[in-house]
Amino acid sequence: MKLKLIIILAFAIVMSSCGGEKAKEEVVTSVKEEVKAEVKAKAEIIDPMTDKGVGVITSITLGELDETLAAKGKEVFKTKCTACHKISKRFVGPALKGITERRTPEWIMNMILDPERMVKENETARQLLIEYSAPMANQSLTEEEARSILEYLRTKN
Repeated sequence: MKLKLIIILAFAIVMSSCGGEKAKEEVVTSVKEEVKAEVKAKAEIIDPMTDKGVGVITSITLGELDETLAAKGKEVFKTKCTACHKISKRFVGPALKGITERRTPEWIMNMILDPERMVKENETARQLLIEYSAPMANQSLTEEEARSILEYLRTKN
């Protein structure tokens, strides 16, 4: 993909140097759309309910909902996440209602714990960055805090 992107960008530069501002804008827009389509096509191949993401969390077994842990997660969510996320509506980041039905617990925790690595190495995370045009902030949470947020999000399906 990198080689293809380099070739496309080189072509875009050559073509845009021959025309005016409008031609440059059209070429850049075309390149952006092509890259977006390629990333989306790759992401569609991955089943989000088997994608565990990349990071320290490789396996989680969820049992019955832990109300105490969920309550702690609600508080952590309020202090660390609400600047960008709302439960029921799109904001800076995606709405999180039903997230545990769309992503694996491992993916959710890896995204919370290391969003930079996820965007670099996970197609689904990369697609979200393209869609929302804002990278997820790394809040430097502990695994325990991330797990509590996951438990809280389980109550929001």
